[in-house]
Amino acid sequence: MRIAVISDVHGNLPALVAVLAEIDAEGVDLTVNLGDLLSGYVQPAQTADRLIAAGLVTVAGNHERQLLTFGPDRTGMADRLARQVLSDRHLGWLRSLPGTVSPVAGVLAFHGTPSDDLQYLLHTVEPSGVRAATVDEVVSRLGEVSGFDLLLCGHTHLAGSMRLPGGALVVNPGSVGWPAYEDDVPFPHRMEAGSPHARFAVVDDVSGRWEVSLRSVEYAWERAARAAEGFGRADVAAALRTGRVGS
Repeated sequence: MRIAVISDVHGNLPALVAVLAEIDAEGVDLTVNLGDLLSGYVQPAQTADRLIAAGLVTVAGNHERQLLTFGPDRTGMADRLARQVLSDRHLGWLRSLPGTVSPVAGVLAFHGTPSDDLQYLLHTVEPSGVRAATVDEVVSRLGEVSGFDLLLCGHTHLAGSMRLPGGALVVNPGSVGWPAYEDDVPFPHRMEAGSPHARFAVVDDVSGRWEVSLRSVEYAWERAARAAEGFGRADVAAALRTGRVGS
């Protein structure tokens, strides 16, 4: 089987369209979308229309949960913007999305970890910054998950993979639509892809076990950056242009 994996579109329609075009050329059997779909500063509502029409296997991320459940005093700017422009149809679709899904036997998809949409799986944040997680950390964060040979996660916006003891493969495809951001939980840190490209992954089991190819796609990121500037977010525009924070 051949599966395309996307995540963290964040309302960036130009990036999504470019990635879906690349996926169409790949001849995949299935495309899985790992959440954080619409909250961003490009085209949230139009992105919702495109994703609904695509009918991809999709899980909810932390931004879907926040957008649907947080009150005004807790809602971040990206979620507030999306909430203002999304229709009842869009919101109904978001409410229908599961937190985890097994699209085919032996494959589990989720946003952060299977039990926590805010936890990084393949990265660890320390007071000194971000580092790659150890195998033991990843196994611990996965919890009581068994019987899966392929585990698909997003959330960090950074592409990567890890082979676990026993042979299961963990894959993060990176972000389609937001290549760099900073956060202060649990410590101040930056997540930077280092270039503005849209990311996705293709996995297949032709060899007898799951293998991954991480992909990057050029798209009209200047158009996306100008949209972010139109919403007053010069910082996001810079990240969209460079894949770095504060560039």
